[in-house]
Amino acid sequence: RRDVVYDLGCGDGRVVIAAAKHFGARGVGIDIDPERIKESAENARKAGVARRVQFRNEDLFEADIREATVVTLYLWPWINLKLRPKLLSELKPGTRVVSHFHDMGDWPPEKEIQIEGHRIYLWTIPAARSK
Repeated sequence: RRDVVYDLGCGDGRVVIAAAKHFGARGVGIDIDPERIKESAENARKAGVARRVQFRNEDLFEADIREATVVTLYLWPWINLKLRPKLLSELKPGTRVVSHFHDMGDWPPEKEIQIEGHRIYLWTIPAARSK
């Protein structure tokens, strides 16, 4: 299947760009900083994936993320916790959530791995959602 990867707090766009370039995914990066959005768009153009990705200057708590099949996060722990109800209520069952370095409190990850000293957590949005 073709994934739609959303990176919340996308920074320079590297996650969305890599997903498009290496896996054929479509991607959406969301960041509150307009300079990071410009930088992301330029990076996507240079990588040759500008037609497969878009970057939005939005507040991640207000953004429409319902289209995502994968959501990636590299945010502060308190932001992950504040974002959790939105993820559980707006994402479709089966959507994967990947967080770099920080967990989701009492929502246990399905998988936790270490890659070159980086901790990665994975969850899947359940069919029966409980907040």
